[in-house]
Amino acid sequence: MMVAPQIEQPTADRILQLAPALFVLLWSTGWISARYIVGIVEPLTFLLWRYALSALVLAALVLATDAAWPRRPRELAHMLVSGVLIQAVYLGSVWWAVANGVPAGVSGLIAALQPIFTALLAPAILGEIITRRQWGGITLALAGIGLVLSPKFTGLSAETLRSATIPIAVNVIGMASVTLGTFYQKRFIPTAHLLTATAFQNVGAFCATLPIAMLTETLVMRWTPTTIAVMAWSVVALSMGATMLFFWIIRRGAVSSAASLIYLMPPAVAVEAYLLFGEQLTPPQIAGLVVTVIGVALAMTR
Repeated sequence: MMVAPQIEQPTADRILQLAPALFVLLWSTGWISARYIVGIVEPLTFLLWRYALSALVLAALVLATDAAWPRRPRELAHMLVSGVLIQAVYLGSVWWAVANGVPAGVSGLIAALQPIFTALLAPAILGEIITRRQWGGITLALAGIGLVLSPKFTGLSAETLRSATIPIAVNVIGMASVTLGTFYQKRFIPTAHLLTATAFQNVGAFCATLPIAMLTETLVMRWTPTTIAVMAWSVVALSMGATMLFFWIIRRGAVSSAASLIYLMPPAVAVEAYLLFGEQLTPPQIAGLVVTVIGVALAMTR
């Protein structure tokens, strides 16, 4: 039985310094992954397989590293609930909303509101102090997001937005869910082993998604080369790498600071779409990238 190595403090500090950039790089590819499977697999069906495979891989790692399992039923319940909030409701809502007419730019803007809600709730829920400098950074980052996403709204008619009213509402529910899930993770699972916690979170996400997928989708999974590649990336880089990094950042710092990293997602996706799909990257978007990065840097400062 292999024992998980202990990370020395200097090494942990170096990892913490690199973790935000690596988290943004990995998490932002979720939007790219979603684009690749459009028209091939229904969103909730894809997510079901992602949750199941992620749980199996993580469980194998837990056994291989002799990581601690939940000691009490309450601890296990907290892991399952966290998975429902952060993965099932959030990912399911966003993917379903985009598949049902919410423009990507609108969905990105809704997701970018999460740090605002986190900063508003953090003092009351966790007693975190948000400084004026951090509020300035949050506001500046939101302005940068507006510049980055501005071309996405060009040509959108009022009728298009009106027809997407219900999907937009579902998208907002997803954003609220990941916000609450972040607080829940910080409050109720502060010390659980990351491998174990993430494994059971995927179990909770699978159980919550299955009945909805059975009612709304065909559950037909098409294993094309594209699907296999996207699934492998989603399991290893997203469900394991990015998710565990986010949880680790939350444990090591303030929730409000960690949530500010979400601001970097739309700019990162814009750059990735430019490199992979040849989407236009305009001067206002480039300026927005710079403004957003500066705002996040201020918001992350303690």
